[in-house]
Amino acid sequence: MEFATLEYVDWFNHRRLHTEFGMRPPAEFEAEYPHQEQAPMAASR
Repeated sequence: MEFATLEYVDWFNHRRLHTEFGMRPPAEFEAEYPHQEQAPMAASR
């Protein structure tokens, strides 16, 4: 079961084609854009 889950996650992130990304895998689309550092979240009171 764990191996099947890992295979699915790999497919989902690296091989599936996504219409919002011009029929490209999410990993390929994300690699084209530099990662932006997120501002730290304010501490809740």
